Amino acid sequence: MWLSGMEGAVAVGVENVPRLVAGCTGRRGGGAVGGPGVLGEVTLPGVRRSVAYARGFVRELASGYERLDDLVMVVSETVANAITHTASGLEGGRVRVVLAAGPDCYRLEVTDDGAAGGRPFVKAEVGAETGRGMRIVAGLASRWGYRTDGPRTVVWAEFPAPAVEGRGREPVSDPG
Repeated sequence: MWLSGMEGAVAVGVENVPRLVAGCTGRRGGGAVGGPGVLGEVTLPGVRRSVAYARGFVRELASGYERLDDLVMVVSETVANAITHTASGLEGGRVRVVLAAGPDCYRLEVTDDGAAGGRPFVKAEVGAETGRGMRIVAGLASRWGYRTDGPRTVVWAEFPAPAVEGRGREPVSDPG
């Protein structure tokens, strides 16, 4: 599996995944959906190489999805932001990635270890070579946002109409 050699990676059985905020039904932030829509979850160490592992995780779970490259780009940007701008990038920090599928979309959630009250936002375009991560997320996802989970921040992004291929797959997590 793609996680081999990733020291410190932790995967939790899908039955242990916390309930996700409902989103793929078009509701804004209310209610929750349970585990049946969760395709997989992985918790990675807060180091740069985890960005590549997060991309591989999403690529494996959503293979066949027509907008897979967009989904992979967004997980790359959100995991990199978590490692760069939050406590996830400090010694012992972690980043959790959850991918779920609803009846009409994929929902990606990336949880960081907290940013001392800092929250994600789209920066004004100034032509800089950095600082465009959330602009990319906003441009590729049909909806995005964040919620707090204690000191942590969960950034979520939704992508419309999952491909029929892969929808019947069993939930996946690494046997960690």
